[in-house]
This record gives sequence, structure tokens and C-alpha cells, in this order.
Amino acid sequence: MDLATRLAELEKRTAQHRELLLTEEAAKTALVMPFLQALGYDVFNPAEVIPEFSADVGTKRGEKVDYALCLDGRLAMLVECKPASVELDLNHAGQLYRYFSVTEARVAILTNGVVYKFYSDINQPNKMDDRPFYTFSIDAIRRSDPATLELFTRHAFDIDRIVEEAERLKLQSLLREELRKEFAQPSEEFVKLMAGKLHQGKLTAAVKDRFQAHLVASIAELVRDLVNERLTSALAASNPPPVPVPGAPAADADEEAIVTTEDEIAGYRIVQAICSRVVSPKRVAIRDQRSYCAVLLDDNNRKTLARLYFNSPTTRYVGTFVGRDEEKNAVTELTDIYQLEEKLLARVAELEARVADKNGAGV
Repeated sequence: MDLATRLAELEKRTAQHRELLLTEEAAKTALVMPFLQALGYDVFNPAEVIPEFSADVGTKRGEKVDYALCLDGRLAMLVECKPASVELDLNHAGQLYRYFSVTEARVAILTNGVVYKFYSDINQPNKMDDRPFYTFSIDAIRRSDPATLELFTRHAFDIDRIVEEAERLKLQSLLREELRKEFAQPSEEFVKLMAGKLHQGKLTAAVKDRFQAHLVASIAELVRDLVNERLTSALAASNPPPVPVPGAPAADADEEAIVTTEDEIAGYRIVQAICSRVVSPKRVAIRDQRSYCAVLLDDNNRKTLARLYFNSPTTRYVGTFVGRDEEKNAVTELTDIYQLEEKLLARVAELEARVADKNGAGV
């Protein structure tokens, strides 16, 4: 089983049990140890995964780090754990800071079992950086995460490669943060740069204000277009058109008239992304009809999550459900679907509870 598959299984476990893991020990047992196992470490071998690792640090004696990972008898990584309900910050990294300076480990992980923050000593040797060079969230796995985490697996662990990658990831993280700030509220320097490329004449305050407003709108539109293109490409790759079978009966005329549009595909992907917070995205399916496009749980038409009414050239709606009652929510942009997150997650919970209680059929 490859790392991506193991992470997907751990993602499902995390979604099922996160709210129950209110203590540090519960998070360690249910989430952190399986994560270390996914990376190839033998959590039951005390020579490889040392629990409650202790080392005297100046006047601080008897302090312990939750886990120390060893390879070939040498300390490789330190792991400090907190309860799954805790939002991680620098206040939780005190022991890691102190241990980093007195051990040979050059990688430290601070985690609550859901979020994993990876630290190193990029800025100053033997002193743990204030900022993580990489953050991984098991409930929001990115396409690039398995490849990055592969560097930390037992069979591939190479500290020189990790430090090199850490420098790259840290720089990319800083650049993303600055771009996010610029996209949300462009600085005067950025506005002047873009306006200077397009405006002939003096950049007055009025000109800069006008460009700033248009810049924010243009960036938002560009991001939406890129997301939609990516969603469409991903769906096309995962659902290739059927190959005609010689001698097979022709499709029904009504069936041929149904065309799933790019907007319906993108809308489905947004609903799938929202629902994947609590169920596996593989369980969220699309089934197009003549008058609407249905998004179903387990590809079961008795478990409708939402209906996309996108056929009208002027007005579009997303139908959400409570029991058998449907509410049509007007959407101007596809991204407006994200505003329905609470209703969609409540619908998933309703359907899951219905199955558990063996109640009647859904919509």
C-alpha cells in the first residue's frame, strides 16, 4: 500500500473520531501513532520510536518529548503531541525548542494528531526556527502532500535532502503568504507596478485607487477561473467518455439529451469538497437529470445532498434539503455554493444518522 492510500485511510479515521479525542493520550493513540506507522516507523519498537523521550536541558530536568524517532541508533526526529481539540501555536513548542539545541535531531514535529507542523534549523544551526517550514493537515490533504511526506518516511529519510527541501518549502510558504496578502489587499507598491504596465501618464491617487479596485476583482476572477479549469480537468480525467460497444443497443433519446455542463461539474466538485470534511469524497457522486444535476451520497438517489439547477441562462439555484423539504438557494457565482456549507454538512449528518437508525428513505 502506497503512502497516499495510507494517508487517505487515516483521513477517514480522523474525520470519524476527531471530536472524541479530547486528551493528548487519545490523540497520540488514535492519530499520531497511525501517522508514524504510515511513514513506515515501527511504533512498537522502542529502539526506533522512543515514547516519553527525556534529556536534561539546562535547569529543565525531567522534561519529556512525546516521541523520539531513531534510525540506525541515531536520533532523527522529535515529536511533541497535543490534544486534537487544541489549536497549535508557538506556546506548545517549548520542549521542542529546548531539546533541539541539545540533541542531534534536525527535524521536530508539533502536532495535535490532525495538523502536523514540521520545524528545522534553517535560520541558525542547532536552534529550532520560529516558523514551521511545512504544515500538513490530515483533514485537508493536498495533492503535493504525499510526495513531500515521502521524504520523512523511514526508508527514504535523508537529512540533507530534507533540509534542502525545507528551505524550498519555507521560501514557497513565505511567498504564498505575501501573495495572499497582496491578493486580498494590494499594497501601494503592487498597485503601482501593475498600473505602470497598463496606464500611460501620471499615476495620480485617483488612478491608483481605480486600479486597486479592479486589481482585487481581476485576481478573484482569475483564481475562480483557474479553480474551475482544474476541477473540470480532474473530472474529465477520472470519468472518461464511455467507449461504444459494437452491437450494443443505442442510448435512449432522453438520455442523449442530457449534457453535463462545465458549471455543473464545477458545482459538484465544490459540494464534494465541502462534504469531504466529514465523509470520504469518493462517496459523493454526481447524477445528471434533464431538469437538474443531482449530487448524491453513495450514488443513491434516496440520499440526495444537493440539486444543481443550472440550466437557466439567467438564474441558477442550488437545492438543499432538510428531510424531504427542498430549499432553492440562488447563486450568482459558483463560489456562492461555499456559503451553503452549514446546510450541506447538516444534510450529510442527517443522512448518516438515518442509516445508523435504519429510518425511512430520503429524498
